[in-house]
Amino acid sequence: MFPSVGSRETQRLGFSAIALCALVLEAATGPAIAAGCSFAPQGEGRVTAVIDARTLRLEDGREVSLVGIEPVVPDSPGVSRTAALSAITSGRDVTLHGDDDTPDRYGRQPAFVFLAGSGVSVQAMLLTQGDALVAATVAESDCAATLVAAEASARAAKRGTWANSAVIKNAESAGDILAGIGRFMVVEGRVLSVRQAGATIYLNFGRNWTRDFAVTIPKRMVNAFGAAGILLKSLENKRIRVRGWIEAHGGPRIEVLRVGQIERLGEN
Repeated sequence: MFPSVGSRETQRLGFSAIALCALVLEAATGPAIAAGCSFAPQGEGRVTAVIDARTLRLEDGREVSLVGIEPVVPDSPGVSRTAALSAITSGRDVTLHGDDDTPDRYGRQPAFVFLAGSGVSVQAMLLTQGDALVAATVAESDCAATLVAAEASARAAKRGTWANSAVIKNAESAGDILAGIGRFMVVEGRVLSVRQAGATIYLNFGRNWTRDFAVTIPKRMVNAFGAAGILLKSLENKRIRVRGWIEAHGGPRIEVLRVGQIERLGEN
């Protein structure tokens, strides 16, 4: 049973969290969500505090950062950024899994976190209820598919952040994208042209490079995209979904350093 928590919204999330595991499994089209992200064990503990939207503190003092996701930034002021994670994990025993437990520069242990006895990661639970976005930082294919499937189920059902259609930015609305500079965003649009300049490949969504949205890809990534069956030049005149951190270099930019940041859309 979940411990009592402060706000009505957090209580609502807490009471529904047990059912969420079943929801995640039901949303999967196969065994991916149940089987994905089951890396080697890296320890266990009880959650005593939720520091931020993806960071936990365990009873022994360890701080754990949830990998593979980017938390959703609440649109409304005063809305708790930790409510969703608190509702799922506060006071709960958890197990940690991953392929590298080296602490990050803040001293946090990166891990996939599972409630004790559960086969579904907390990351997948947050994604399924629309309280996180896939970060596309996970290289292992089964785990990446797990996270993508969890997010897709929330998007299809318009849960959480996906209830707001504006969560996906239109590549033609450069000003709207620039308003989120420094934030993690999801952008969709049709690639107008694919060009290379020096060691960088540009996916251009408009004709004015000083104003329009573009995706930049280091040339060294070409082979990785090819191995995934994506020829970058073939994306010209195709609709894609891209996710990443918004930067400003003339117009708004997202730098793509991983194949999973780009998704070809089915309506091409």
